[in-house]
Amino acid sequence: MRTLVRPAQYAALALYIVFLGFPLLWLISASVKSSAELNSLTVSLIPQAWHWENYAQSLARQGLVHSAWNSLVVALASTALVILIALPAAYVLARLKGKIRAAGVGWILVSQVFPVILVILPLFLILRTIGLTDSLVGLTLVHTTYTLPFALWMLQGYVAAIPLDLEEAGSMDGATRFTVLRRIVVPLLAPGVVATAMFSFVSSWNEFFFALVLLQSPENYTLPITLTMFIGGEGKVALGPLAAGSVLAAIPSIVFFSIMQKKLTGGLLSGAVKG
Repeated sequence: MRTLVRPAQYAALALYIVFLGFPLLWLISASVKSSAELNSLTVSLIPQAWHWENYAQSLARQGLVHSAWNSLVVALASTALVILIALPAAYVLARLKGKIRAAGVGWILVSQVFPVILVILPLFLILRTIGLTDSLVGLTLVHTTYTLPFALWMLQGYVAAIPLDLEEAGSMDGATRFTVLRRIVVPLLAPGVVATAMFSFVSSWNEFFFALVLLQSPENYTLPITLTMFIGGEGKVALGPLAAGSVLAAIPSIVFFSIMQKKLTGGLLSGAVKG
């Protein structure tokens, strides 16, 4: 019986990978199919003919490359702001006790309860007052504000997992508080920082609703907004170019995730050695 456990585990893992990867495989398949094949009743994962011109059409239409650049700028800027704000705030939230910590935790929980539709109007009015409604700067600030509570909750969990004895031992050896944070706490927090950065980047890259409401100029559109332009005025969808554009839109997230995953593994090993 034990000899069947390991093969069963591998089989379950393989099925899970197929389950997760099937939508991406279907999207890639649709991106190289002709319009006639996509609109036909015949369903097949393997295209009858490979139409790579869908990618050329998606890149040529609607300013897809420029919109991808806008999304990249907003995602990287909001991720950097989230990490810079959440890292010290998470340390304070995890180490402090009493009413201040209770208020911080309450703010985080309450901010996750309200749906986006309830906060978009106040955000729009505030940004209009300061002249940032139709700008990437305003969208970056909104993404930072929306992502920050959950990122703060993630990081404070990592900080709380670091034994306080390590900081006290560093202080007893004559290290200042700043040195303790820089030499002990920050290296051990590397996995948490990487995980939070991955979450912040993907959330900002895929965000649609805020960009739809706040951006009016086509030159400021982000990638999710531009992808909706493949739908015609009468509801006719260019399925091939849309699928190709969606595949291209997924590449930066996959690349960023791959890079950060390597750093996440390195941070885990570093934290284990230092701990």
